[in-house]
Amino acid sequence: MRGIVYAMHKEVAGALRPSGQVQTIAGMDFYPLDPDTVVCICGVGKVNAAMGTQALLDRFGVDEVWNAGVAGCFHDFPVGTLVVARHCVQHDMDISAVGDPLGLIPALNLIELPCQRVEEHVERLTQAGFAPRTGVVATGDWFGRDYDRAALLRDHFSATVCDMEAGAVAQVCLRNQVPFYALKIVSDHLFHPAQGEEYAQNVPQVVDKLNQALAALLWRT
Repeated sequence: MRGIVYAMHKEVAGALRPSGQVQTIAGMDFYPLDPDTVVCICGVGKVNAAMGTQALLDRFGVDEVWNAGVAGCFHDFPVGTLVVARHCVQHDMDISAVGDPLGLIPALNLIELPCQRVEEHVERLTQAGFAPRTGVVATGDWFGRDYDRAALLRDHFSATVCDMEAGAVAQVCLRNQVPFYALKIVSDHLFHPAQGEEYAQNVPQVVDKLNQALAALLWRT
């Protein structure tokens, strides 16, 4: 049994739209795609993502978790570029004042939260006609409108894209010892002068591709 965590309903499209009865738990929507797949729409942000992931594990008994969604890009990758996460970091986990490095999660003693089967997923997407990249997802409760901070995160973590959920999902999966995977698609750019407008314009344009790619990973044709 696998679970898929999305932040927003508008990120779900095409074959991954709800087909079964929606169950609401703690304000989050869960629905089956097939007998082996449950989708969670958790809401934006790390706490929501962690809650949704733990609910998938406890209530639905999933034994692997995916996070899929749109992301801001630290580089000049075109809108619609797919990014298979190699690992995630939580850029807003900052207790450096007491000597820990930026991003260190004390409960795990890790900065980099790994994803599994990265090369396999890249190969399968390539065979399906996509041109994915791999990279680092920097997660935090922050929409990147601060150029100086964005540059710091890009350089410090070698970050590829920025989101608000993947790192939290990864942490819950590590604590529960279940595999975690993340697939992101570029919707906007952190150094674009009108990033918010870029995001609003592009999200509806890229979610179909995101979910076609995810379907290619989940269901071999």
